[in-house]
Amino acid sequence: MNRWGLTIPLGGLALGEHREIVAELPSLGYTDAWSAETNGTDGFTPLALASQWAPELRLGPAIVPVYTRGPALLAQQAATLADLAPGRFVLGIGTSSDTIVERWNGIPFEEPYKRTRDTLRFLRRALAGEKIKEDFATFSVKGFKLEAAPATPPPIVLAALRPGMLRLAAREADGAITNWLAPRDVRTVRGELGEEPELLARLFVCPTDDAEEARSIGRWMIAAYMNVPVYQAFHQWLGRGEALRPMNEAWAAGDRKKALEVIPDEVVDDLIVHGSPAACRARVREYVENGLTTPVLAIVPGGGLSTVEAVRALAPGD
Repeated sequence: MNRWGLTIPLGGLALGEHREIVAELPSLGYTDAWSAETNGTDGFTPLALASQWAPELRLGPAIVPVYTRGPALLAQQAATLADLAPGRFVLGIGTSSDTIVERWNGIPFEEPYKRTRDTLRFLRRALAGEKIKEDFATFSVKGFKLEAAPATPPPIVLAALRPGMLRLAAREADGAITNWLAPRDVRTVRGELGEEPELLARLFVCPTDDAEEARSIGRWMIAAYMNVPVYQAFHQWLGRGEALRPMNEAWAAGDRKKALEVIPDEVVDDLIVHGSPAACRARVREYVENGLTTPVLAIVPGGGLSTVEAVRALAPGD
């Protein structure tokens, strides 16, 4: 296997306490560290630290939203990381969700496809050192130029859950990022993206032999995500809409207890990687066999293991 990524920061460990485990990742067989940006750390700071703690790792945010920073600031932060990790930084951008953009940040979640396309086109030019003065469809830039463009402009990958964004990623980006899918779903995604571009996916991994423990944790996570419109639409496209419909209806009616109860075991087993560490590694490899380029493990503690112990136990090995 060529790549094996990890989501940082790890749950239950303060960001400043990550130095030792991040420095250890390359020797464990991890090739990548990918951050996220929801309601915890921002997407860039953990990568800045990791760039100094583990100079061998490829780094990227999966993802930073295209709405919550202005285009110029997004270019500046990408250029900074590209300078800290030359040739090892990949910029992951996407729409995020209406919850994060509109409800939490007070920014209208309008024309997500066009906003992502415009931001991608702007960043390509800005990170190449071009001075940009242009009216894009969703924003205008009047004379911005990076003070110091990166010597190696970073690749840009798009968060893409459905055909339109996957096709945009295939045409204009360097790859796509997805999540919340089963191994067989990778083939559906590849059908729109094509076989050549890099495809990354964040995989939620709970290393425990206690299936009920994993399913209990997984139900809470699935309910939190699959009632967000973009993820509902994604799973309808993947053919899981009917299986999730009772949960969606109970959640919309305000019955959280019932929403959790009606999520089928098969759906949890599809979307959460669980079992012994060896079984989890085997399941991750199923994703790769179905066309995933870069699995990015998001560790959900289970089985009595601390997060750091799970990182070591889930390392790819031979």
